[in-house]
Amino acid sequence: MQVSMTVNGEPVTQEIEGRLLLVHFLRDQLGLTGTHWGCDTSNCGACVVWLDNEPVKSCTVLAAMAGGHEVRTVEGLEKDGVLDPVQQGFIECHGLQCGFCTPGMMMTARALIDRDPDPSEDTIREAISGQICRCTGYTTIVRSVQWAAAHDKATEAEAAPEPEPAGSAS
Repeated sequence: MQVSMTVNGEPVTQEIEGRLLLVHFLRDQLGLTGTHWGCDTSNCGACVVWLDNEPVKSCTVLAAMAGGHEVRTVEGLEKDGVLDPVQQGFIECHGLQCGFCTPGMMMTARALIDRDPDPSEDTIREAISGQICRCTGYTTIVRSVQWAAAHDKATEAEAAPEPEPAGSAS
């Protein structure tokens, strides 16, 4: 069957088997290997991507079900060669060790910060509770998300237009 969707802002049309999982479509057919496939039971969260701006475990979604929808992977976080604050936060705060869970954690973190620009530690821990990291103990992941939230606000402030001086004509 043929499936069409938008992946990281680009239209994609491919021939697929109806039983193909989205994680395999992204990795094997599109070469987007940032999305990891870990547990085969939807427990680990390494495969989290966005489907229409909602985080989903791509091992639980058929590629055919994503037809007509927008998919965003970890590769879609950076813009014009600039890392997303979430990606930079994981670097700055050492939020990864082996890196296997990292793409899913980053996609979940970005969704959280988009919904809650100043999440508490408890909120961060709850958001990532559906994901397993076997290396870090989560402390540095939480710190990475906190760094990203703080720097996301700073990035937004830098991008905001300068207010016009009082009394100037527009």
